[in-house]
Amino acid sequence: MKAGTGEGYSQRGRPTPSPPCRCRQRCRPAAFRAAFRARGALAVLQHFDCVYSVLHHFRAVGVAVKEDALELMVRVVSHHSNELPAILSDSGLSRADRAAHLNALKMNCYLLTGLMDAFEMETCKNSLEVDPGRKNRKNHAKTSGSLWEEEREPLLRLLTQLLQLDLCQLWGGLKVEEEFVSLMTGSCYRILENPSIGLQRYRVTREAVTHLLAVALVHCDHMFSATLKITQMLQHFEHVAPVFAQAVSLWAKEYGLKSLVGELLREIGQKCLQDLTREASGVKGYATFISELAEQIPALVLSNMSVLLPHLDEENYMMRNAVLAAMAEVLVQVLNGDQLEEAARGTRDKFLDILQAHVCDVHSFVRSRVLQLFTRIVQRKALPLTQFQSVVSLAVGRLKDKSVIVVKNAIQLLAAFLSNNPFSSKLSFADLDEPLKKEVQKLKEMRDRSRPIAVAPVVAPEEEWEAMLPEVRAATQQLFQPLEEGEEEVLEIEETVERTVERITELLKKLNYKSAARLTQKALCQFQGKEPFIGPGEENEEAAILGVLKRLYTGSCPGENSEDPPHDNSSDEVEEVVQEERPQTELVKQEMLVQYLQDAYNFSVKITEAMNLISKMMYENSVSVVQEAIEFFVTVSQFGVPQALLGVRRMLPLIWSKEPGIKEAVLNAYRQLYLSPSEDSERAKAQALVHSLSLIMVDASLGTIQCLEEIISEFVQKDEIKPAVTQLLWEQFTEKSPCSSLERRAAVMLLGMMARGKPEIIGSNLDILVTTGLSEKACEDYRLPQEVCNVISKLASNPKPALEKNSAPFRLLQNHMLFGCLSETVSKGFAQPSSHWIPFMEAAVTLIYQLAEGAEEICADILHVCSQQALEKLQEADEQKADAGDSPHRVSDSAGSLPTFLLLHLVSLVGQVALQQVAYLEVSVSAELRRRRILKEEKTKKQSDTSTKKQRVQSTETTMEEELGLVGATADDTEAELIRSICETELLDGKHLFSAFVPLVLKICNNPGLYSDSALSAAAALTLGKLCMISSEFCDSHLRLLFTMMEKSTLPGVRSNLIIAAGDLAIRFPNLVEPWTSHLYARLRDPCPSVRQTAGLVMTHLILKDMVKVKGQVSEMAALLIDPEEAIVGVAQNFFGELANKGNAVYNLLPDIISHLSDPNSGIEEESFHTIMRHLFSYITKDKQTESLVEKLCQRFRTASTERQYRDLSHCLALLPVSDRGLHKLQDNYDCFADKLQDPAVYNCFQTVLARFRRAGIKPETKALAEELEQKLSASHNRGLDSTETCQDGSQTPMPRPAKQKPIRSSRRQPLSPANTDDDFITPPSRTLRNQKRAQKRPARKKATITFSSDEENDSEDELSAELREEETPTKTTPITRSSARRLR
Repeated sequence: MKAGTGEGYSQRGRPTPSPPCRCRQRCRPAAFRAAFRARGALAVLQHFDCVYSVLHHFRAVGVAVKEDALELMVRVVSHHSNELPAILSDSGLSRADRAAHLNALKMNCYLLTGLMDAFEMETCKNSLEVDPGRKNRKNHAKTSGSLWEEEREPLLRLLTQLLQLDLCQLWGGLKVEEEFVSLMTGSCYRILENPSIGLQRYRVTREAVTHLLAVALVHCDHMFSATLKITQMLQHFEHVAPVFAQAVSLWAKEYGLKSLVGELLREIGQKCLQDLTREASGVKGYATFISELAEQIPALVLSNMSVLLPHLDEENYMMRNAVLAAMAEVLVQVLNGDQLEEAARGTRDKFLDILQAHVCDVHSFVRSRVLQLFTRIVQRKALPLTQFQSVVSLAVGRLKDKSVIVVKNAIQLLAAFLSNNPFSSKLSFADLDEPLKKEVQKLKEMRDRSRPIAVAPVVAPEEEWEAMLPEVRAATQQLFQPLEEGEEEVLEIEETVERTVERITELLKKLNYKSAARLTQKALCQFQGKEPFIGPGEENEEAAILGVLKRLYTGSCPGENSEDPPHDNSSDEVEEVVQEERPQTELVKQEMLVQYLQDAYNFSVKITEAMNLISKMMYENSVSVVQEAIEFFVTVSQFGVPQALLGVRRMLPLIWSKEPGIKEAVLNAYRQLYLSPSEDSERAKAQALVHSLSLIMVDASLGTIQCLEEIISEFVQKDEIKPAVTQLLWEQFTEKSPCSSLERRAAVMLLGMMARGKPEIIGSNLDILVTTGLSEKACEDYRLPQEVCNVISKLASNPKPALEKNSAPFRLLQNHMLFGCLSETVSKGFAQPSSHWIPFMEAAVTLIYQLAEGAEEICADILHVCSQQALEKLQEADEQKADAGDSPHRVSDSAGSLPTFLLLHLVSLVGQVALQQVAYLEVSVSAELRRRRILKEEKTKKQSDTSTKKQRVQSTETTMEEELGLVGATADDTEAELIRSICETELLDGKHLFSAFVPLVLKICNNPGLYSDSALSAAAALTLGKLCMISSEFCDSHLRLLFTMMEKSTLPGVRSNLIIAAGDLAIRFPNLVEPWTSHLYARLRDPCPSVRQTAGLVMTHLILKDMVKVKGQVSEMAALLIDPEEAIVGVAQNFFGELANKGNAVYNLLPDIISHLSDPNSGIEEESFHTIMRHLFSYITKDKQTESLVEKLCQRFRTASTERQYRDLSHCLALLPVSDRGLHKLQDNYDCFADKLQDPAVYNCFQTVLARFRRAGIKPETKALAEELEQKLSASHNRGLDSTETCQDGSQTPMPRPAKQKPIRSSRRQPLSPANTDDDFITPPSRTLRNQKRAQKRPARKKATITFSSDEENDSEDELSAELREEETPTKTTPITRSSARRLR
């Protein structure tokens, strides 16, 4: 710094009246400067006070004085540093001169480091205090702080140069004083205290500080002081942890200060974390330091790991995380590889065991961190294969963790296992099962073959002979005793020596020593002089026999035919060992192969288990978990796991998610899976894409197809699907490219999906679709023309963007080729039995009404042609009947004489045309009338604009009506009335075609015994429902028949179809269907699962649209939560989830549900009741709702009449998260349940409430209340037990009567009995009449069922009932779309 710079510093003088010192008056240390020129660095001995005064009054003196003093001291110390090498090497230096230089050095360094500290403190203070609003911070830094920051690094280099000298000579050969070293290093620590020192721009300063401290450590024995100082700073300054970790790493690597690492870690390990818990920054600093240090010098951390292990048992999770992270770094960088020694392997396994143990740590942050560490270990391929299975199992287990972050990291770990697995790129356990069994069988065979080789240890023949010699000698001695009769004839001598030798050897092996000796005795006589019967000159015959026997036995034992000389035995043994080692090596290889396949199989099974769990997480509330689950299935799909396709399909509905992150994740997943194939050419990429998408659509549901359509349309709109794909799809459809019928249908469906994004794909090729898809071959398989109809219908749902808002809808002329082909195809297939004709017919009729001008005429012609074919078939049947008599397979009735499939086709065709005719009138015709009216009004308005102002004044009333919108509303009503009158009076009168088929439909429905075919009955029931959609009068007159069939029919298909029809009728004619609502709810108890599921779906839509009454009936929906079928439980869960989004709906309905389900006559078991309540109470999240429910449940104890109801109410209380105010509610209403506490189950539930309250964190002011309540509970419980004992001894105290136990076979209630009388299906009276009767007759006695006091409260805002009051009931029945809108208005 130069004098006169740094004007940006503010001069903060002290407000004291005392006169300034001499130095401040001079403002320049001029005398010191002059003395320095004369005497050098020793000048400080006389002029120390001058610079010290500047240092003492640093905050008061001017900037120029500070900078002059600093510049002077830099020159002095630099000069002294340059002089000292020569002075120290001077052997003739006197004691006085040495003392002078020592004192001068101390003084100069004191002044220089003092100035450095002062500047550093002032800079830090200014950066924190000046400009607190952070305005003009950049300019401030340029004028002040940055000037000092530029000078720091040269000063640190100067001090480093000074410390590198042999300063011990100044202290008489002793070590440098500790105070002097602390003086020099103190500035370093002061600089490191600056929070901004970790920034990248101060990297040079950090390096200078690091080297200065390293020199102090090496030359000045600064180890102990540095250890203490570093640990203190780590505790108080969180930002220094990474800086010191880098510095310690540098000292250990470049300066050899490895012992410092041990000292620091030992000092940290001895810290008592109970004292540090008061300062979170201290623990965090230590934790960061350990983690960073382990990353840079893991080997040194490993050697000192033992001092850190006690921290794994401490409560603070940050230290546990740090030690575990250090272990992971050691595993990755040091204990990695197959060439580890035995001790290193043991350490590695111990660390892995510790990490695995902490996967189940009590703190979620530790569990999460350990999973992250295992992810890094797996990615760096540092996990031994032997540990794979255990870690994968732990990760799968953590998928059920309550913490979102743990689940997220568990999914990431499993994805890392997949990406870095050592087994195979294809992990299908079904594919691995067959090779595993094959290799296991091969291993078993190899072990069986090698088992004879591994015989017991071989005993030498000589040793065996010595063992058997006493018995042989005893047998030989018996030869010289009298012989028994017949023995000579048994042992005849053999003809040759060889045969005799074999015979003797056999006898010896069979332990028949006496016979062998006798035969040898004879052979010695007969074959005397021949080998081996040459007597070696024994003294007696006994010795000769024993000698021969010994030679024969010891010579024959090594092998049956072995006559090899003894000197060849060694070479035979070597060859035998070599032959034995070869199979053993192959056996080891086979065992390794089997183990590898077994590990791969087990890994694949675990991944499959994880997939089942992760697929269920795709609909969690946490966005991050859903995104990780999606990424996981992308990874799994790349490894060919077959079950991955289920997960890929399951993520499809997430495309409708309201969260942009989830929707984008789904798009990215399908982009990676299908739009990025590995093929080279565009054609090959297109083929791969089409093939992959076709696999998804195999056996896919309608919902899956719609989701896939949304994704593909997104890709098409962004031009991510290449034209080559579209070209290939057209080629497959037109059979230019060879493909199967399934692939052809998939191609049509894909073209339809793409048409949503670009309708011109279909519009420009409509003729090809018609001529190819609706050709004469269409009758062979109606599924292809059905898909063609669905594709062409995209032209109606996705027309080209209209230039004008009120432009005419897109329609084709009545004589267009499309409608001719459709009519012909439908008519041809009518008389042919085919299970696919009805779906095609429905798609064709829908398409005609969507696109055709005069659609009703086209469909009337189709109906006429098909009915004519039916009449012709009927006439043929009558003629045959007249000729051959009545057929036993046909009924005599005229309609019944037709084949069943013809009746089925005819009834289905009538129903579909009727439904589409109503939709055509209500939607298309209504919209067209409105469009034309608006055009007319706009034209009239333009003409009125040209009229005079006078004419406008005269039409004030009309203008006012137009401004209020009354003209449009009146016109809407007029148009709706017109369409309603057409439906009511024209469509079903005798002149219309439908009237001819109504008697047939009614006859089939009324005679289920005559028309017993299940498909025909289901189709007739559905057609009846569709005909009821036309007219309210027709609907009203046939509702009794419809609900009777729904209740009494034995066919599940009929009941399901009628539930769907009744749901549609409830929306179209709500007032007519309302009296029959209870029969709709009754189907929720149907014995057939498919009917219950259909009823659940229908009631979900009706309730959520507020179309049916809820109170008193919604408990039927709650009972589905315990249904045995998982799909039905899912429907119920979805219903209550959607209901919970409608404000307080679930809260308002809970009392009603509890009242009905806890009724002893409801048939719900106690455990099932608990399951239902656990799910429903999970939606109660607001404190006010909780407090209100606590009060209502407590009050309900007064009117409960059975022990079961007591237990149910107390269980519901235990499910609520009671707050302070809730505890007060319990205290206030204690008398309501005090006498029920004698029941152990009730008492335990209240204990659970208090235990949960304490776990949530109890406040001091409510602690006394909780203790008081607990004492009262205990006292009441004990008092109740005493009174119970007294009652049992003869007291007449009345006890609550137990609930009547009904025989219940399952957790689900019993279905309604089908044996109902016709009186059960009398049309209920209207609401008005019922209300009048209810007002006249009031029940005199109370019901036993639970009814909450809040049930009768009228909360108009939160009510979920769709019940219409008398004044709301419309006098005229109008279409539901308008009537419901009017009610909402």
